Amino acid sequence: MLYNEYLCLDKILSAQRLLSAEYNNEIHDEHLFIITHQAYELWFKQIIFELDSVKALFSSEFNSYDASNKFSSNHSITKQDNGVSYILKESNTLEILRRLNRIVLILKLLVDQVTILETMTPLDFMAFRDYLCPASGFQSLQFRLLENKLGVKREHRVKYNQSYMRIFGRDPKAIEAIKRSEEEHSLSILVQKWLTRTPGLEAHDFDFWGKYKRSVEKMLTEQEQAAHKQPKQQIKEHLLANLRSRQAIFETIFNESLHNALVSRGERKFSYDALQGAIMITLYRDEPRFNQPHQILMTLMDIDSLITKWRYNHVIMVQRMIGSQQLGTGGSSGYHYLKSTLSDRYKIFLDLFNLSTFLIPRHMIPPLTKQMKIKLSIAWSDWNSEDYQNKVGDSL
Repeated sequence: MLYNEYLCLDKILSAQRLLSAEYNNEIHDEHLFIITHQAYELWFKQIIFELDSVKALFSSEFNSYDASNKFSSNHSITKQDNGVSYILKESNTLEILRRLNRIVLILKLLVDQVTILETMTPLDFMAFRDYLCPASGFQSLQFRLLENKLGVKREHRVKYNQSYMRIFGRDPKAIEAIKRSEEEHSLSILVQKWLTRTPGLEAHDFDFWGKYKRSVEKMLTEQEQAAHKQPKQQIKEHLLANLRSRQAIFETIFNESLHNALVSRGERKFSYDALQGAIMITLYRDEPRFNQPHQILMTLMDIDSLITKWRYNHVIMVQRMIGSQQLGTGGSSGYHYLKSTLSDRYKIFLDLFNLSTFLIPRHMIPPLTKQMKIKLSIAWSDWNSEDYQNKVGDSL
């Protein structure tokens, strides 16, 4: 098989249809416009391919344990509705990280690709833009699937973006693909399930959350005492006001009802248990056992950041090309619609960005017990074995 046959280059390289040429008014820059967007769609396809594989590693590559097992009460196992519990194979975390990093590199390429399109001037774009109606980037099925698979929920989308029947109504396969992507577990959901199994969260074991809460209370008490010692009244009042604000924020993570209220308003995305796991991994990231999980969390933030950067670059380019008052070719408000997608409602891993709010000084991080260190040194899949229990027993 020859190179061009293997890559089907006859199809790819003949897929640039210039509408301006069909109207006997060929516009040079329409070719660049088509090539750029076709390249985007090819990379979207690769991102979806990688994303599906990562989701499969999170959801399918599990060891199963009978729920009646005497050790199944361990919080590191998630009990499912079918009576079977699952544990993620830790050997997969490196592969998950590798594929997520590949997505990051692709997104960096897509962010930079906008600058190539910007070599086209607004006047050049105007020369063929009318031929495009009603085609629009808003109609990209793959980008909608990509968002859904990552975890963008329909209720968090801006109103114009919530309905897909109007855009894809004539394509039943597209409608089915979108519905399926909304019904299946997104990467966000799978990551949250993974975080809830973070070792050390169990109240009957290391009880990280209880110890962390006491450390936070001690930190806030010390800060309050330091504020009261401040001789200047204005500075004292400022410090105390800032302290009350921090106390209120910390209360939202220690009070599950307050946390759930923020989730219902879209101000947080993670479940209560998942947020605890993310905080613990962040604080103990120097522990070898938490190093890869921490890198995964950082990479997820990179993906969110780069998608936001891509949206921003797209917004700026649209404003540059058509201004802020013209409607988009697909019927949206154009610049104003795109600008609305830059809000936090489109950040899938919003809670990871806000983890810094809940950090405490290193010297106040609860030290790991000997039992906890043994647990971290043993493969996750061995935690529920009798051999593991004996090792822990011998160490006490």
